Amino acid sequence: MSKRDYYKVLDVPKTATEAEIKKSYRRLAMKYHPDRNPGDTEAEERFKEAKEAYEVLTEPSKRAAYDQYGHAGVEAVAGARGRGGPNAADAFSDIFGDVFGDIFGAARRGGRSQVFRGADLRYELELDLREAVFGHTVQIEVPKLAECETCHGTGAAKGSSPSACDTCGGSGQVRISQGFFQLQQTCPKCRGAGTVVRNPCDTCFGQGRVRRTRKLSVKVPPGVDTGDRIRLTGEGEAGRNGGPPGDLYVEVQVREHPIFERDGEHLSCEVPISFAIAALGGSVEVPTLDGDVVVKIPAETQSGRVFRLRDKGVKPVRGSARGDLFCRVVVETPVHLSAEQRELIRKFEESLKENGTRHSPREKGFFEGVRRFFGA
Repeated sequence: MSKRDYYKVLDVPKTATEAEIKKSYRRLAMKYHPDRNPGDTEAEERFKEAKEAYEVLTEPSKRAAYDQYGHAGVEAVAGARGRGGPNAADAFSDIFGDVFGDIFGAARRGGRSQVFRGADLRYELELDLREAVFGHTVQIEVPKLAECETCHGTGAAKGSSPSACDTCGGSGQVRISQGFFQLQQTCPKCRGAGTVVRNPCDTCFGQGRVRRTRKLSVKVPPGVDTGDRIRLTGEGEAGRNGGPPGDLYVEVQVREHPIFERDGEHLSCEVPISFAIAALGGSVEVPTLDGDVVVKIPAETQSGRVFRLRDKGVKPVRGSARGDLFCRVVVETPVHLSAEQRELIRKFEESLKENGTRHSPREKGFFEGVRRFFGA
C-alpha cells in the first residue's frame, strides 16, 4: 500500500482537528468506495489508502507516533500492540457505520432488534390576542397513528404472537459480502424488528398501529406569542416494536387584532381625537385589554403624540414585568360640514392670521427645512 503522507492523502493540514479529518475521510471514502467504482483497482487502492490514513490520524497514540517518527513510528506502535489488536474490528465498524450507515441502513449493534420512537407531530393553533395574553384552554383534535388496542401494538392476531425472523435469526440484521469485507444491514424481511407476524391482527393488519383522531385539551399559558410552541409529551404517533411515542408540538399563531398591535410585552394603538379636544384639551376613553380607561389630553396636543399607559400591555410567558400600552393620538379632520360650519372655519383661520402670533409650531420648521434642502 502507498506510503504517502497521511495528511496529504486526506488533504488536511497537520493542525486538523478530528472532526476535520473525519469530514475529509467521508468525502474520499464516498468517492472511491469499490461499490461505486466496480473493477477500478486505482479507486480501490485510494479507498484503502484513505482508510489507513484515517485510522492512524484519529487515534491519538498513533497520530503522535506518526507526527514524530513517520510511518516507522506507526508500525512500531502496531507491533507493540500486536497487529489487528482487540479494538481493530470495533474501530473499523465505527468508521464504516458512520460513513455508510445512510447508504446501507442503520442497524443496531449487538444483534438486537430495532425499536423505533414514534414520529413527532405539529399542530398549528390560532388564538385571538386576548386568549394569548391571558391564557386559554383549547380543545383540539389530532389525527395520528395510535397503538392498536386489539393486539396492543404487536401486530399479531389475538392468541398469537410474532415469531423470530427466519432470515436474520431474530437479530434484525443480515451480513452481506462486499468485495474484501462484509457489510451489516437491516434485515429486508423483518425490517430490523427481529420478528415477523405470521397471523396478522384483523384490526391493524399486522402493522401494530391504526390511524385515530384523538381529542386533547391544551392549556395555553398567559403571554404566549406567535411562534411559541407548547410541547405535549407522548402525544405524538405511537412507536414501533415497543418504541416510545413521539411528542406533539402545538405551534401558536396569534390572529391580527383590529385595534392593538403587539411588540413583545408592549401593545400599541391609535386613538382618534377631535380638533377641539386637541386644541382645548379634554378627556377620551381608550380601550385596553382590561377594559376602557380615561386618558386626559392636554391642550394644544399635536397629532402623533404618544401617551403611555403603564402595565396595560402583556406579561410575557417567560417571566419579566407586564408591558405597557402606547396610545398614539390622531387628530381627525371634520367631514360633511354644512355651509355655516365651513364659514365659521374660514373666519377662524383668518383670525389666526390677524395677529403676529404663530399658531402652527411645526409650520416654520417645515418650510425652513424645505428652503435648506433646495438651497434657497
